[in-house]
Amino acid sequence: MAITDRARATIAAATGAPGFQDRVIGATRVVVAFLFVCHGLGGVFGLFGTVATPVGAWPNWWAHIIELVAGTAIALGLFTRPAALLCSGAMAFAYFTVHQPQALFPISNNGELAALFCWTFLLIAVIGPGAFALDNRRR
Repeated sequence: MAITDRARATIAAATGAPGFQDRVIGATRVVVAFLFVCHGLGGVFGLFGTVATPVGAWPNWWAHIIELVAGTAIALGLFTRPAALLCSGAMAFAYFTVHQPQALFPISNNGELAALFCWTFLLIAVIGPGAFALDNRRR
């Protein structure tokens, strides 16, 4: 007897147990946010072999603060949707102001990472945090 996606969702909702898809979404959220936070740590504190951006320098220092603070919130799954939307917008801004003027395609302008972060955070903002999120405890 096959169990449908709707029945699986009903069972998960009734038992409070996250399904496989929610776990994969949650794990993806945590990993992508961790990588994003590492960029913030590098830009703000000069970690991981990078040079710290001068405090208040527009727009780089502010972008690193967004990476650090909003990335941490996303990793924890706290206010995930608005934080992910903010991160997506920051990466779109970075792509179109820094990378796109250099060349048309991301492979040519070194904008692949900004594009991937932008679209991944937009996806998280739309579908939600998945499992392992503090947002799930607030409900």
